[in-house]
Amino acid sequence: MSHCSGFSDPSSFAEDGPEVLDEEGTQEDLEYKLKGLIDLTLDKSAKTRQAALEGIKNALASKMLYEFILERRMTLTDSIERCLKKGKSDEQRVAASLACVLCIQLGPGIESEEILKTLGPILKKIICDGTASIQTRQTCATCFGVCSFIATDDITELYSTLECLENIFTKSYLKEKDSNVICSTPNTMLHISSLLAWTLLLTICPISEVKKKLEKHFHKLPSLLSCDDVNMRIAAGESLALLFELARGMESDFFYEDMESLTQMLRALATDGNKHRAKVDKRKQRSVFRDVLRAVEERDFSTETVKFGPERMYIDSWVKKHTYDTFKEVLGSGMQYHLQSNEFLRNVFELGPPVMLDAATLKTMKISRFERHLYNSAAFKARTKARSKCRDKRADVGEFF
Repeated sequence: MSHCSGFSDPSSFAEDGPEVLDEEGTQEDLEYKLKGLIDLTLDKSAKTRQAALEGIKNALASKMLYEFILERRMTLTDSIERCLKKGKSDEQRVAASLACVLCIQLGPGIESEEILKTLGPILKKIICDGTASIQTRQTCATCFGVCSFIATDDITELYSTLECLENIFTKSYLKEKDSNVICSTPNTMLHISSLLAWTLLLTICPISEVKKKLEKHFHKLPSLLSCDDVNMRIAAGESLALLFELARGMESDFFYEDMESLTQMLRALATDGNKHRAKVDKRKQRSVFRDVLRAVEERDFSTETVKFGPERMYIDSWVKKHTYDTFKEVLGSGMQYHLQSNEFLRNVFELGPPVMLDAATLKTMKISRFERHLYNSAAFKARTKARSKCRDKRADVGEFF
């Protein structure tokens, strides 16, 4: 491959992504580049391997390539396995992310099951390995959860994955000897990712298993609301709202014994004015906990609308919101494209078969890169102007927060 200048710098594809090909190239160009990148995942240079993995991941997150991937899934799985076993932290993280997007492309079925069967034990080992970097373990926890959500066919394997994730995030639970506040540690971000992955998998468990988990965690999970890390508080709050939704779905007259103390905690977080917290954190926290409090007290959910192409999707439950947020975290800006084209995701969100659009309609929907740049610049200027006016008003009134 050394004489093929087109593949000499895989990072260029990783940075530009398939967007360049969408606008200027063809499907053949994309597949040709991807073949080169797949070969480069075997390169001796760790930097080259990592850039190749990143390029493939970006392509799969932004475009449906089912047939192309189907033919090469074993080669890709072998490369991912090798990078997870022998690579350093950054390479392992990209490899895990690629495994996740690979399963999203293939959807549920024997192909994804084989990928999970090969990579699952390695991901689990890294998650539980105290010597591995926190960032790597965190990425592996998310990817293990998503891959299991898509590909787990054996119910005992699903329960085993839930137990693995439980063993991680429950280490953040408030201990009896502790004070009323949970102090964050370097492991807190890993615990958050494990909790969110666990919550995702709980949505596909049989009712009998959901009941067991509710009995085990319903009275311990609220302790995470006292953590000094805002992201942990938010993850715990949203997980609690989802658990209440599942419980009430099984029993309409579901009764929670500690409802009064829980609603007091949620109300305090929804109106938090603690001066020691950052303003951005307080704003984000208050917004989330207003919704969580409304869900717990009033069984209410503020419906959100997601637009993609000519379609729109209504997120009208905590289960749907959590599932959407998880896949959006993995796919990034490619989420809208996959909602339009990926049959698996369309089934998950009950959108029906993909809507077929003719070339003329697609062209009218598309914005050129230059137009997008102008739009973003105008939006940035408008935000800056609005902020300046807001600061001027604050200065005049003399309010300081």
